Amino acid sequence: MIGMLRGEVAVRRTDHVVILCGGVGYRAAVSAETLRHVPAAGEETTLHAHLIVRDDALSLYGFHSEEERDLFLMLLSVQAVGPKVALAVLSGGTPRELMAAIAGQDAARFQAVPGIGKRTAERIIVELRDKVGEDASSGPIVARRGDGPMALARDGLIELGYAPGEAEELLRGAEGDSAEALIAQALRTARAT
Repeated sequence: MIGMLRGEVAVRRTDHVVILCGGVGYRAAVSAETLRHVPAAGEETTLHAHLIVRDDALSLYGFHSEEERDLFLMLLSVQAVGPKVALAVLSGGTPRELMAAIAGQDAARFQAVPGIGKRTAERIIVELRDKVGEDASSGPIVARRGDGPMALARDGLIELGYAPGEAEELLRGAEGDSAEALIAQALRTARAT
């Protein structure tokens, strides 16, 4: 999996950048918020990345910070929110501002995003408000995703092309000491259905 890109900015567009890393240009879709931090072509930059593998495409997404990438992954876990809509949400402000909107149940902020109606805005708040914690000193923060076997197995299934909800459903009731064992059991369950 591609977790980070570091190299020269070759192309900088409104919805993507191309970063030259070791002679290979990686095209990564980015939010407007991330684009604000990407320097001009010819300069060096570092982006956190997330790769989504589907049967018909490999889609790479770039983020200015780990916090933004974590929020992107949380948004993908919401039913009816795909990568394009998640990037549109991230374009609406800093991760901290968006998490504050979730914690404050500000549905209007999300309804202002193209592609999000009232129902989806409310769903984002309902499904994510428990994942956003309060830190007394610095305001709302994302509850960090775990690195345990279950979280790794869920991420692995998403990388294999399953939607976040499908991955969670396949892992429900799965038992194993490693992410590999959990993924194997989930795939057996998927084949059986």
